[in-house]
Amino acid sequence: MKKKTKELSWLTLLPIYLFTLAFILGPLLYMAALSFMTREEVWGVAAEFTLKNYQDILQPVYLNTFDESLKLAFLSTGLVVLLGYPFGYFMAKLTAKWKRRTMLLLMIPFWTSSLLRLYGWVIIFRAGGVFDQLLTALHIIDEPLKLLYTYPAVVVGMVYALLPFMIFSVYSSAEKLDFRLVEAARDLGAGPVQAFLTVSLKLTLPGLLSGVVLTFVPSMGLFFIADILGGNKVVLVGSLIQEQLMKVHNWPFAAALSIALLVLTSVILFLYRKISGVKDLEGLG
Repeated sequence: MKKKTKELSWLTLLPIYLFTLAFILGPLLYMAALSFMTREEVWGVAAEFTLKNYQDILQPVYLNTFDESLKLAFLSTGLVVLLGYPFGYFMAKLTAKWKRRTMLLLMIPFWTSSLLRLYGWVIIFRAGGVFDQLLTALHIIDEPLKLLYTYPAVVVGMVYALLPFMIFSVYSSAEKLDFRLVEAARDLGAGPVQAFLTVSLKLTLPGLLSGVVLTFVPSMGLFFIADILGGNKVVLVGSLIQEQLMKVHNWPFAAALSIALLVLTSVILFLYRKISGVKDLEGLG
């Protein structure tokens, strides 16, 4: 009976293994192999082993692109945390009716294309657009700010696109929080800030970490946001990979850039979770 149960369990897991192999592990292995191949002079790839693709990444122009992408990722993730964590936390404290309403308002933007929503920001940020008209009507500015195709516009686009993921992650964690524990901490003499740091923050930390993962990793490669709101002034690693694929047709170098980006984000997230885990254990001690 136990043997038959194990066989059924294995057969149940087989589709998951096949899907992972075909659509996750397989493409990653192909991309890794492609990154060590040689580009043909006109078109295509030659199966000749080379390290030149990775050596080219060390050129200053490409290293600067990685540096700018990292800075933007950290900045946008930090802003998303500052805005999304309080929203998700206090959303969990709403009544059931207002939770549903707030959830609906957060999900409505996903019913339309992200490109269309970003072009809405183009209308807002362009010279003489909605934002300029509002500031002019309030007598704050006399001339258009020309925010479109600037670094701040890209940051706003990143935060706008990634903020819901942080809110949902924190909300799912905060909704399971027993707020009576916070009240107990207050009754025992803890102030509002101390009760939040020692109880609420620690118990909602898994949701916060999940939100960081869901925002930091995409912000390194969301090249279409930089293209639409930043023009050619803000170049991310994702933009560079797209250029190598679509314009230059240097697929091995694009694969090498993708592998480097994958390794970089994996290391940063590993260190972040390691540090956060150590701090959490110190706080519990």
